[in-house]
Amino acid sequence: MTILIHPTYFSNIANFAAIAQADKLIFEQEDNFLKQTYRSRTFIHGANGKLLLNIPVVHTQKNRQKYKDVKIAHDINWQDQHWKSILSAYSTSPFFEFYKDDIIPLFKTRANYIFDFNLKCFKTICDCLQLEIEYSKTDQYEKMVEGISDFRYLVNAKTEEPKFETYSQVFDDKNGFLNNLSILDLLFNEGPNALSYLENQVITAHQ
Repeated sequence: MTILIHPTYFSNIANFAAIAQADKLIFEQEDNFLKQTYRSRTFIHGANGKLLLNIPVVHTQKNRQKYKDVKIAHDINWQDQHWKSILSAYSTSPFFEFYKDDIIPLFKTRANYIFDFNLKCFKTICDCLQLEIEYSKTDQYEKMVEGISDFRYLVNAKTEEPKFETYSQVFDDKNGFLNNLSILDLLFNEGPNALSYLENQVITAHQ
């Protein structure tokens, strides 16, 4: 199965379930960038519940910008802030020490374009999951696609989320199970079991 999907910031379970069950990926890069989507945000499980990590972007005078052309803003040290939040949320998780050295470099190297940074996050997570998958990028935007499973709708943070099987989370005794968080949550809590978990979740393409 070939799927069409967006590279998002440390993609959530829905995105990675679709990716893990695909044979090939096509990453959408030619669509218009929209604010408040998973292109620039992800959610982790903090001590007080669901915690938003948001990448600031450079706003342009143009009405529309393609996703691949959007630059990351560095007015504040967001990378340091995000890493501190991840450290606070997951330092006691079962597999944090195992994967942290793979993840840290993403927050120590300055990134210019959000699409490229998200792609780098994707590759890093695939290495951690030991998931090998072939991918390409779109060269033009098509609203309707044929012969490809379209999962681009998952980029919308307001999309109704599928309910996934529960797994152990660091603060679930306090907050209960939080559904469809960042892949980081699954990775740090489930480790080598994360890939088989993803492969067994039910996720459907846009009709």
